[in-house]
This record gives sequence, C-alpha cells and structure tokens, in this order.
Amino acid sequence: MADRPKILVVDDEADLLDLISYNLTKEGYEVSTASDGGEALTEIRKARFDLVVLDLMLPGIQGMELCRIIRSDPKTEAVPIIMLTAKGEEVDRVLGLEMGADDYITKPFSPRELIARIRAVLRRTGEKSKGGKVLRTGNLLIDTENYTVTKKEVRLDLSATEFRILLYLVERRGKVFSREQLLDAAWKDEAFVEPRTVDVHIRRLRAQIEDDPSNPSYIKTKRGIGYYVDTET
Repeated sequence: MADRPKILVVDDEADLLDLISYNLTKEGYEVSTASDGGEALTEIRKARFDLVVLDLMLPGIQGMELCRIIRSDPKTEAVPIIMLTAKGEEVDRVLGLEMGADDYITKPFSPRELIARIRAVLRRTGEKSKGGKVLRTGNLLIDTENYTVTKKEVRLDLSATEFRILLYLVERRGKVFSREQLLDAAWKDEAFVEPRTVDVHIRRLRAQIEDDPSNPSYIKTKRGIGYYVDTET
C-alpha cells in the first residue's frame, strides 16, 4: 500500500483545526496539526510533509513569516503551501502568493473545497516531466527531474507552481502565452484560480531569475497578449 500523503495543518482556531483534521483523515491523508507558528516550525523541522495548510494570522510566528522560512530552507523549499486567511482583500491574497504560497483559500470555506484544493496542488506538484533532463537558458539551469533551478551555480527558491510556469515557457521559447493559457498549463482546470494570479507568479519569478526584474531578459511581456521566453536567451 502506497504511503499516505502527510499534511501539516496550522491554525489557532481549535474547532477549525479539528474539523479540517477530521475531514482530511477521512479522505485518507496522514494529518499533523499545530496551533501556533513556533509549534508548526518545530513540526516542519522534525518531519517531512507533502503539503502545509497554513493560516495567515497566528500567535508567535505569523503565517507570512513561516511561509518565508519554509521557502528559504533547502530541505522544505519545495513543500507546497495553501494559505488560509480570513481576509478577502486582493492585497492579502497577492502577498501570500508573492511570499511563495501555491494557493490560498478565504475563510469561511467548506471542507470539500479545501480537499479539492489540496488534491489539485498535490497533483500539480507531483507531476514531474517524464525522462528527467536539464535545460539551459542563459545563466539558468533547469533540472526537470529534481524540480530545481540554478543561476550561476546558485540554487533559486522557486515554488512548484513557479517552476512549472518557467519550464512551460522555456520549453516553448519564442511563443507568446496569454494568462489563460498559462493557467491551463500550470493549474489545469481549476476554475477557482484567477487569471491575475499568473501575474503574481511571473513577478515573483522575475524577482529571482532576472538581474533587473524591471527590464527582464528571460520572461518578457508582449503587451496586451501575454508572456514569453525569447529564443535568443
């Protein structure tokens, strides 16, 4: 029998933590919980998780800071994160994505919706390219088997979604893709992902791979159409 995916759920609301844990366990996931940022960090450092469900507002270490810590550690940088937030404003959602979250969900939500999001994120991050290979574009090396990107021998801190977008564009250099096309490529048929989410991930990608994100050499914009990687890079 295959190992069950391990999920860490971090939230300071005891009732919600119990509800999420119960429903995920019923769906076959192995669930650990934490009620504050410090406890979550301890769990993350002592065990390997396939996904973290992380509340934005936490006692001790805040969700945004914990997300940053997870993304900055080579041992956990690839672990997918779904951010929970009671705030519905776009600025909070964008900030969460820019900090490296793979998805977000706004409270209140149904267990069924959260489970659908978790399945979708695990499916995306689990789909590696067949026949691992290393692609080069400019100073970037993209390892499709290990899901890593290095720039001038320095490993970059990309989320699984950012990696998928970069790989998709590099493998199709010279072709311009709209937000909707990139959504289809990176998020498949997930109707709850907004087209503007692509812009957030492109902005985060540029911040890491470009020498000058305001004048990108790798991921370029065709105004009014979409994004592309130049064939000359």
